[in-house]
Amino acid sequence: MRAFVRKHPVASFYALVFTISWGGILLVVRGAPGTTENVQRLMPMALVAMFAGPSIAGLAMNALVSGRAGLRELLSRFTTWRMAARWYAIALLTGPLLVSGVLFALSLHSPAYLPGIVTAKDKAGLLLFGVAWALTGGGLLEETGWTGFAVPTLRLRRGAVATGLIVGLMWGVWHFLIAFWASGSMSGGQSIAVFVTGFIVFYLAALPAYRILMVKVYDRTRSLLNAMLMHASLSASTLILQPTATGMPYLVWNAVLAALLWLVVAIVSLPRGLRSGEHVVASGQ
Repeated sequence: MRAFVRKHPVASFYALVFTISWGGILLVVRGAPGTTENVQRLMPMALVAMFAGPSIAGLAMNALVSGRAGLRELLSRFTTWRMAARWYAIALLTGPLLVSGVLFALSLHSPAYLPGIVTAKDKAGLLLFGVAWALTGGGLLEETGWTGFAVPTLRLRRGAVATGLIVGLMWGVWHFLIAFWASGSMSGGQSIAVFVTGFIVFYLAALPAYRILMVKVYDRTRSLLNAMLMHASLSASTLILQPTATGMPYLVWNAVLAALLWLVVAIVSLPRGLRSGEHVVASGQ
């Protein structure tokens, strides 16, 4: 068994993640989509089961593949905090600036796109909830697996874009079960077509693009802590700023966000000379 895990570490990691997360969610919810009452009552336990997947799998796989040395190396990356201030700025501001920029731009066309924090009655409560959620589940627990194991393992043989795309797509798919279960509790209900389209646009288009950016930042910092902050900032900004509108406005703003993220990926993936507008002239020509 251990030989198989060491030979196929990434596949083994994701098998363990989905077994723990989806298996735990199914034990809690026992059916999908859930009613509004069931979602409100069972969501905390469902989230515990969900976040347990990547966190436990990340720790277990580091131990199985590299033993105590792997766990020590994981801890060292978690405690890597000495880095240039610009990397903290990139981690903390990329998500909020892109999300708020998209929503404020669209809100010039329709108030349906006004950020949630603008229209919320309890602004302080929404802000505290978003930050607390992001720092615990979205940042600490998830990244123990995604960046704690999957990213560095894939980077041994694949480039940053390929690694980000693989981890990003699996990150998106991992959200499917709980998103589908909770979809029935949304205001006014939600058709299967709208749910599937919205899921594809945000989880399978926007998240992979953002994950590529996270991998590129991780390559430069080697800091798991910084990756957690970058993840947390996106989670917090989507929770705090997400408009209350459903249906087409929901699809539109997520589609624009995904397109903008891929544009940023394209720009930062260009050779440095092209990004800075420099023209490289071959010697002697």
